[in-house]
Amino acid sequence: MKRMINRAVLAAAAAFMATGAAYAAAPSISNVVMTQQEGSRIVKITYDLANEAAIVTLGIETNNVAIPDGAVTRLTGDVCKVVQPGSRTITWNAGADWPENLTQVARAKVVAWTTNAPPLYCAVDVVGGTSAADYPVYYYVSAEAVPEGVTNDLYKTTRILMRQIPATGAGGFEMGSPEGETGRNNAREAKHTVVLTKAFYAGVYEVTQSQWQQVMGDVQPWPSWLNNNDYRLTRPVEDVSYYEIRENNDNTAMETSWPQSDAVAAGSFMGRLRSKTVLGGFDLPTEAQWEYACRAGKTGALNDGTVNITNVTSDAQLGALGRYKFNGGYVDGTVEPARDCTTANASAAVGSYAPNMWGLYDMHGNVFEWCLDWHTDNIGTAAAEDPVGLEVPLEGSPNSLRGGSWFAGAEYCRSANRGADGGRWVRHSSYGFRLVRNLP
Repeated sequence: MKRMINRAVLAAAAAFMATGAAYAAAPSISNVVMTQQEGSRIVKITYDLANEAAIVTLGIETNNVAIPDGAVTRLTGDVCKVVQPGSRTITWNAGADWPENLTQVARAKVVAWTTNAPPLYCAVDVVGGTSAADYPVYYYVSAEAVPEGVTNDLYKTTRILMRQIPATGAGGFEMGSPEGETGRNNAREAKHTVVLTKAFYAGVYEVTQSQWQQVMGDVQPWPSWLNNNDYRLTRPVEDVSYYEIRENNDNTAMETSWPQSDAVAAGSFMGRLRSKTVLGGFDLPTEAQWEYACRAGKTGALNDGTVNITNVTSDAQLGALGRYKFNGGYVDGTVEPARDCTTANASAAVGSYAPNMWGLYDMHGNVFEWCLDWHTDNIGTAAAEDPVGLEVPLEGSPNSLRGGSWFAGAEYCRSANRGADGGRWVRHSSYGFRLVRNLP
């Protein structure tokens, strides 16, 4: 590798790789050829995909060493998405991605992923809005491979970015809080081991007002209580009920719903995502999924490893992880902000604070996040494998909320805190949600 010169040429050697051998008709890549357009640093890669549709990604190697994922993001063609079998083409703008480098020998590494075992990140493109016939879904092998970078406002406005969360393995994870954790509710937070048998995608950010508008603007435009036009795009959507998210958008229940069925109403946010992506599994997380994703391997009160909060009201370390009542949620921690306030108060733009170890933002604070579960206080009696809360809800049972919010003190923002409200029709200026996609 050497410094780029004006007539830099990227030579064309090629390689291929396929994954998914455990499946009977695993996708297969062959006949990979890489060429460079004369007088430019535009690179064309052709390949053949056989056996079945697959998610295709591209890497580039020089001297048998992979160049950074962040240098292979300006891609078009049959890549970073589900591709049907046949002869296919990828175009890579190497001049834009890798401008200061030149190599005389490089090779393309084309990878086929089975659709049941997709790459680490995916993004649902909702820029087409309510009139779009479909929402494209793109896949990336790492955070560095995400075009323009994970923190770009693109993924807070018109694309919903998600990160894959692995199954727990047979050992499970510890859900709940230990005795003595400040703010602990002994009945609601009994510590116990939970096993999650399947991987799932979780939203890198809470769903924003812009993303809601793109999907639901024809039936419920800009539902949020916080309405400052200069700041609303990247704020989390709030003032939306559980019913509007996954059941009927007139804020009523479906006749049969979760956990008896994972069906969602066609006109709901989840229904539209499922239909326009032609993918199942989009939903709210169960409480167990939410807490597992929040903790990201940590066991303390906060997901940065903080063992305990200072007190039930405020905590300096929490202030680095999310917006809550005493770091800007309320004006000076005492006065509820006005509807047209800036992001200095009430909810912050998503991603304004530090992420957890899995790269998920705002798991502490900003808005309470709706979960699938009908709430039960005694969660320690729930099944240890893929628990779903109350399977047959009692009359008047509330629905679960997690994560705390700009409206709440420190004790409500802990990883183990479990909240609930009076019903699935409730709307509140501090209630929003995070998207998940359950994998087969």
